[in-house]
Amino acid sequence: MKLPQWILSTFGESRTRGQAAPIERLHIRNLTRQTVLATSLEVADTSAKRNKGLLGRKELAFGEGLWILPCQSVHTFGMKFSIDLVYLDRKKRIRKVSTNVGPWRVSVCLSAHSVMELPSGTIHETGSRSGDVVEFTSSKSSIDQRGQVSPEP
Repeated sequence: MKLPQWILSTFGESRTRGQAAPIERLHIRNLTRQTVLATSLEVADTSAKRNKGLLGRKELAFGEGLWILPCQSVHTFGMKFSIDLVYLDRKKRIRKVSTNVGPWRVSVCLSAHSVMELPSGTIHETGSRSGDVVEFTSSKSSIDQRGQVSPEP
């Protein structure tokens, strides 16, 4: 998995070229609203993963999602369900949100660096808005019901 240096620095990790990334799934928390956006976010950081996206899935369960990077636009051609979109800049600040984006649609945010595809209703449930800051933690951490992050033993 090829993760950009700014993501790796979030976890205080560095790696050399060709070395496998230790992170497969992420927890995403909206620091501004103190809410959890996802507890099992997949990363689509290669051309093949970005091209596939969520195609072929019948649904996206609450807490799941896909983080596509780099990315400024997405389409839902061929999808079978609606999703929420959260566009982020390089500083992990929300630039734009789009709710309940149905199949056969296109969404764009030219000021974004990446986008998270989340289950429809996530933005409403978390109150996420443009300007909010999000935090990424590795799946080796757990998030309690209050949204507090604690490392696994």
